[in-house]
Amino acid sequence: MSDEKPPQLVDYFVVAGLAEGSRALEEEQQPRPARPGEPITDVAVIIRSQGEEVPQGFTCIETSTSGHPVDLNAGLLNNPQMFLCYKRGRDKPPLIELGVHYEGKDRPKPGYQILDTTPYSRSANLASGSPGHQRTFLTFRRAAEPPGHHTLGVTDICLVMPSKGESTPHTFCRVDKNLNTSMWGPALFLCYKIAVAKDNTLVYEAGLLSRYPEQDSESFPLPESVPVFCLPMGATIESWPVGTKYPLPVFSTFVLTGASGDKVYGAAIQFHEAFPRERLSEAQALRLGLLSVVDRRPVPGRSLHTRKSICVLSHWPFFDVFRKFLMFIYRYSISGPHVLPLETHISHFMHNVPFPSPQRPRILVQMSPYDSLLLCRPVSSPLPLSGASFLTLLQNLGPDNAVALLVAVLTEQKLLIHSLRPDVLTSVGEALVAMIFPLRWQCPYIPLCPLALADVLCAPVPFIVGIHSSYFDLYEPPRDVIFVDLDTNTIFQSEERKLLSPRALPRRPCKVLLASLHSLSQQLDELLSAPGEEEPPELVLSDAEAAGARRAQLELEARAAFLRFMACALRGYRSFLRPIAPAPAPAGRDAGSLFALQGFLRSRERAYQRFYGQLLRTQLFTQFIEDCSFASDREPCLEFFDTCVDKVQVDLEKPEDTPLMELDDPRGGEHTVFITPPEQPAGPDGAEPPARYRYDGFPTLRPELLEPPRDPLVAQLCQARSSAPSSPAPRRTKQEMKVAQRVAQKSSAVPELWARCLLGHCYGLWFLYLPTQVRAAPAKLRALQLAYDVLRKMEQHKVVLPDEVCYRILMQLCGQYGEPVLSVRVLLEMKRAGIVPNTVTYGYYNKAVLESKWPAGTQGGRLRWAKLRNVVLGAAQFRQPLRQRQRQRAAGDPPGDRAPPAPRPPLHRQTTWAGRSLRDPVPAPRLVKSGSLSFPARTEAGAAREGPGEPPLLPVTPTPPPPPHRPRGPPGSADGSLSDIATDDSGGDEGPGAGGSGGAGGGGPGGVTPRRGLAAKLQQLLSPGKRPPRPSEPPREPGGRRGSEHRDGDPPTSRRSPAGTLLRPRERPESTASESSVSLGSELDLSDASGGSSGAPKASGEPCTDGGAGTEPPGLEVLLSSCSRCPGCAALVFDEELMAGWTSDDSNLNTSCPFCSRSFVPFLSIEIRDLRRPPSPPPVPPSPQGPVLSDRRRCLELDGTPETPGTPGLCNGCAETPPSWRRERVAFAYLSPLVLRKELESLVENEGGELLARPELVDKHPIIYWNLLWFFQRLALPSQLPLLLLGSQHAPPDPQPPEPSRVRVRLLWDVLSPDPESCPPLYVIWRLHSNIPPRLHPWGPPAPPFSLPFLEALLSHVGLNEVHKAIGLFLETLADPKAPRTLHRSIYRELLFLTLAALGREHTDIAAFDRRYRSALAKLGGAPGRDELRRRRAQPPSARASECRRCFGAPPEC
Repeated sequence: MSDEKPPQLVDYFVVAGLAEGSRALEEEQQPRPARPGEPITDVAVIIRSQGEEVPQGFTCIETSTSGHPVDLNAGLLNNPQMFLCYKRGRDKPPLIELGVHYEGKDRPKPGYQILDTTPYSRSANLASGSPGHQRTFLTFRRAAEPPGHHTLGVTDICLVMPSKGESTPHTFCRVDKNLNTSMWGPALFLCYKIAVAKDNTLVYEAGLLSRYPEQDSESFPLPESVPVFCLPMGATIESWPVGTKYPLPVFSTFVLTGASGDKVYGAAIQFHEAFPRERLSEAQALRLGLLSVVDRRPVPGRSLHTRKSICVLSHWPFFDVFRKFLMFIYRYSISGPHVLPLETHISHFMHNVPFPSPQRPRILVQMSPYDSLLLCRPVSSPLPLSGASFLTLLQNLGPDNAVALLVAVLTEQKLLIHSLRPDVLTSVGEALVAMIFPLRWQCPYIPLCPLALADVLCAPVPFIVGIHSSYFDLYEPPRDVIFVDLDTNTIFQSEERKLLSPRALPRRPCKVLLASLHSLSQQLDELLSAPGEEEPPELVLSDAEAAGARRAQLELEARAAFLRFMACALRGYRSFLRPIAPAPAPAGRDAGSLFALQGFLRSRERAYQRFYGQLLRTQLFTQFIEDCSFASDREPCLEFFDTCVDKVQVDLEKPEDTPLMELDDPRGGEHTVFITPPEQPAGPDGAEPPARYRYDGFPTLRPELLEPPRDPLVAQLCQARSSAPSSPAPRRTKQEMKVAQRVAQKSSAVPELWARCLLGHCYGLWFLYLPTQVRAAPAKLRALQLAYDVLRKMEQHKVVLPDEVCYRILMQLCGQYGEPVLSVRVLLEMKRAGIVPNTVTYGYYNKAVLESKWPAGTQGGRLRWAKLRNVVLGAAQFRQPLRQRQRQRAAGDPPGDRAPPAPRPPLHRQTTWAGRSLRDPVPAPRLVKSGSLSFPARTEAGAAREGPGEPPLLPVTPTPPPPPHRPRGPPGSADGSLSDIATDDSGGDEGPGAGGSGGAGGGGPGGVTPRRGLAAKLQQLLSPGKRPPRPSEPPREPGGRRGSEHRDGDPPTSRRSPAGTLLRPRERPESTASESSVSLGSELDLSDASGGSSGAPKASGEPCTDGGAGTEPPGLEVLLSSCSRCPGCAALVFDEELMAGWTSDDSNLNTSCPFCSRSFVPFLSIEIRDLRRPPSPPPVPPSPQGPVLSDRRRCLELDGTPETPGTPGLCNGCAETPPSWRRERVAFAYLSPLVLRKELESLVENEGGELLARPELVDKHPIIYWNLLWFFQRLALPSQLPLLLLGSQHAPPDPQPPEPSRVRVRLLWDVLSPDPESCPPLYVIWRLHSNIPPRLHPWGPPAPPFSLPFLEALLSHVGLNEVHKAIGLFLETLADPKAPRTLHRSIYRELLFLTLAALGREHTDIAAFDRRYRSALAKLGGAPGRDELRRRRAQPPSARASECRRCFGAPPEC
């Protein structure tokens, strides 16, 4: 995997302004009539009936907008003729707002002046014609002094009469108070326009002055149009009166959208600086008023200025941070002198300020001793990243207009947003695009449109464009556009374009949306109008943070309100998606073939058909259907929307109690990275260097002063790299993680659900590994079919899957390897399981089906020949009985003496092209018995007697027919463990005896019978009433004679023992060895309630998962055990108890002790045995392979023979030789499947999926490796993980390897390394008394009370179903002074293991043992007390532990 660069905070720094060759903008288009050059500074009311004239310099308004005469007192009797006048100028601050004041009804507004007299000192009451009417006056508010050249002010005033059909002119503000308060006359309203009144200005297209870096990035080259967006109204040359105050810099933002839909955010500030007069031509000087028109003499008292802009481009909308940085750079350029150049600060910010990461969420940048900024990690949200501000939308338009714009955007109208504040345009434009989520705007979108690109307003397609309101002073806008004035909170609709009424929207969702927006608008007003009281300085910062948090919460609620409406409007859309099941047609991507449009339309209410009809015809909806149908980068967002659709209830008239969105803490912690200012160079003798950098204007950047990155390690502070492209969707979406966490929390309270939850995460781990497994498999289709069979069995066993990753990965692999038919089967399996695929899974499915090559639809010649072959062979099968009957008649045999006809071979239909004859036996796949961790191999006759079993969970790869059975050699059970048959197929498919149950005519497992006396007692205890023939005795011949006589010394047949209740109902022992309970080489069969497994390791005869084949011994043998010691009470906690103690937190590594409830981290103990060194030749045993267990007399003779000191011990008649192999023991943390899955996803995301197939995984990530190996072996899931050990540091290379080595993995239930000072457990003492050498060395000496009669008494009580007596006897023995003070294993565990060692695992029902034990403990609860029993660790495993063992099964060895 190639290293990817971390996210970069800033991509480019740009300086824009008037460049050489910039073209003039106003000369190319036909402008409107000249705009006013001066603002309105005064208003007055005159009474013409009293002889008052229009004052000098004032203009009187005598008509309305359509030419009707306007008299302010037209509705009154004996009315004085009153008119409104205004005056323009720059001698005083302009008016910025007008109003109407009703005396006695309205309170005077602060900052407003009431116009109560005329210029001639008469009353300016507009209702002065009648004394009984309410007094009405005009009011105005003036701008603060001193006025600037670019100060906003009132530039036009007009009066409108709605009764005459007049409406408010575009870009005008209307005072919603009637000037005519009488009952007579038409209503009259005052309107005014606010704009920047300026003249003597030349406008040019902005150009690029300088940039950094100078070279384009490969991933994102600098767009050529960036200077135009930095100065959207153009680069200007302006002539000001001398002494005019410089205007403050104007901050603006814009968005650039690439061809792929990626957004780049720009933040810029515009400012003015002096412009040299020498660069002007005579024509330019004339237009700027610098020369007189007649004699062309210079006009004194004028200064010349130009407008520039500095800008940063980024993929992240950190607008507040960028504004502070740009303002600091601007102030730095106009101040000075400085020690460091301006370029140093620019390069320092771009290179040395990292992007905030989850580990370092806060970046504090100190730019100077007085300037700093705080950069916080973006809010983690499933919604697309956006610079939207819904609060700005509500503040400027209100709730009703916001809903009206929602209708306009959903129906794809032409929207033109304009304002005098350029920074508001981007926030509102982004909000309009974000409010329709999950739909995505597909038409032109320019939230801040430059004047040079204003031609887009004439485009014949829908658009959303934001523009400065001064555009309307220069040009005539199109007539088919809907205008949205953010300064006046109004929407202007032309007759050609009429919006749908909000009533066309679904009623209840729209009502809830409006109610939510009104509530948020009221809260926003309260927040903005909070009185600013004097507070101590230490509280100012905390109040600012609280206000920011409150705004963020309101922003989230506003966005959630629109999200809820869209979820209600599109509810049920997924049921109308049409999956591509057959081979796709050329028009497979058409929306009509992907979505049932008419069916969706008919599912909506009739009153809203018009709205939905227009919505379905938009490009918005068409692209939405394509995004839902095919894999895209919007899958996490769409999957989150699906969860919102499931949460909402359309019929409610209030929002749901459960929030759709939650505000994540963007900081994630308090760790803050401090970025210091650039270092100043040291002067001579350590003195401060001189300040020599001073600027008259913003300079052109000098490349030699731009410094390289100061710290190359800054990149490590950035975010983690994105997902590796080679891994097929391995990572869950954030929404799936949250859902899985909630499911785990709910399941943790129910034992059965908790066990299934852990099991589901284990299978999720294997499917994350599946791409690696399929890449390594020689037959890809076979590996994919195996994964599909796993899915089917998981559904049959009702495994709870936390997400759809299993199905998703298999679907994408089907597409990757060209198996669309299998992908369709996976989708059908999902539907059969009741799982509706989410957007992510659905997209991968359609992609696999659409892009893969389908098999030919026509039947080829080979298929026809195969059919003909089947017909011919079928006819031959039917003719065989006729031929047999003819041969019998020809032989003349009497009917009564005929032998039954031989069974005819079944007719198998050919389904492959392997060319195999139908008469050839079909190798059936070996299946692990479901519900058991391991199951011994059985003969076909035994399988037929048992009848159909539970369907297996995991099909194992078919193997060739097994070789003839040979008795297993001494290594089979030399260590005498509870179950010494490992999860190994080195021996191939062995006979029944290899499993420990002893088939007829085969050898038994490599175990040793106990001593004669104990064996005889157990034989008498366990012998059933009717015993099948022993394996040592050949089957009876037709005449009834046995092959050999009965041997001496065999115990006689006894009555059926009550211990039979613990035996398997259909798995009675069939050999003397089994009856004498010495089949210690057999595996534990946990197929019943306690030991059932949804997926179990194979029996010893099954093929191994270590990647080897044949019967060669393994090169490495790995022993794994999860049994851990509690650090609090020193008790041993076994695997199922560890699982029960895990929590639902996917970051918690601890489990809890079932005895002392202490939390601790469990460990996986690993022992690696390197068997590749050839062992020394062993001594010649008494028999070439040693006596088998069926040879009872010889086994007992060997057991009774005392060993000679100095001679090696015998195990099953074979000499025990010291091991000649190397052994290594390690231990690593044992992780919960929830924790392990999170870590595995992070590993695959950061380092790629290829790491799972390399030996570096073992050395670099041992915890993940060993935990994966443990769980995969527990569930018998195939993997290549064992083979990675051969290339790791745990397996030094063999200097002369004869052939590729194999790896055998064995899972142990008990500890791997015992404490030599502790007393051995009872089952080990039993084996010591039975002369069976223990597997682990060394064990301490057994305690005197634990004698052979004591063990026999315990087994007798257990065998007679008197478990309470066994517990009581055990407790009494522990009270003996010679007994060990503490036992590391519980009493339950001691009795269970002893029973398994004596009876054999395949003959023990652990579930029945648990029931008997709980019943016995209930009987003993009143004698010593429950607390005393718990203190002495006599309690059984908890319900969660039992369920975990039932689902996972017990490890096959102890």
